[in-house]
Amino acid sequence: MQDLKDHIIGALSDVVTSAQITGGGKADEELTLNVRRAKIVDVITFLRDDPICKFTSLIDIAGVDYPERASRFEVVYHMLSMQHNHRIRIKVQTSEADPVHSICTVFPNADWYEREAFDMYGIIFENHPDLRRILTDYGFEGYPLRKDFPLSGFVEVRYDEERKAVVYEPVNLPQEYRSFDFMSPWEGAKYILPGDEKVEG
Repeated sequence: MQDLKDHIIGALSDVVTSAQITGGGKADEELTLNVRRAKIVDVITFLRDDPICKFTSLIDIAGVDYPERASRFEVVYHMLSMQHNHRIRIKVQTSEADPVHSICTVFPNADWYEREAFDMYGIIFENHPDLRRILTDYGFEGYPLRKDFPLSGFVEVRYDEERKAVVYEPVNLPQEYRSFDFMSPWEGAKYILPGDEKVEG
């Protein structure tokens, strides 16, 4: 894995900002590259086509949110070389305003992965052929996997029997439905598991 890392850094020295090998042993080692956002298409293309790399399978693209950073998002690409039995992780940092170049021209299966990252985080992918929401409903507002998105959401959906239609309403959490039970599972249990008996001291 060290030889692969040296080879990639040698070929992409002006693009790779950092690289590290993680994992406990040779069988589960993974290489992680942090690269410049503007060069992601070049990096992915090199990793796919270079005979020493041969990362011909794009496994996943994921978003990560770090709200305290100026560039709050990371886009993480996971690739596999079945020929060499290696895995690699590529990371780029971006903000809400800065688009990341789509890699759909290199890996067509990136299409839905990028749409998911857009839908869940609001990450913009430049030159994507059809960048629209893929998991949330029509007219959904906000980005559910951002750290500042409320757990209860903004809107609740229910079927109204009188109107015979689906109704969208602002979230309303009546007090009676909130259960503030501060007892541990052991304190509230109506039975005692063997070994959980309290010792009288």
